Amino acid sequence: MSASHTDKRPAPDGGSDWLAVVKARVAGISYGVVQIIVHDGRVTQIECTERTRLDAPAGGGSGARSSGR
Repeated sequence: MSASHTDKRPAPDGGSDWLAVVKARVAGISYGVVQIIVHDGRVTQIECTERTRLDAPAGGGSGARSSGR
């Protein structure tokens, strides 16, 4: 399962608040993606997608399926 969060608050001119948001998002996830959206040289949006990794089943090996040939 994955969750997606978007922070649509633009950073104020000359501010580096977006960097604090990015650091918090990165620190808050174990696996996932943090994207920084830039328009006209300004950070306008930060998107965070968190992934949940599940353990492989016992004896599952690499998870590759046989083609049956």
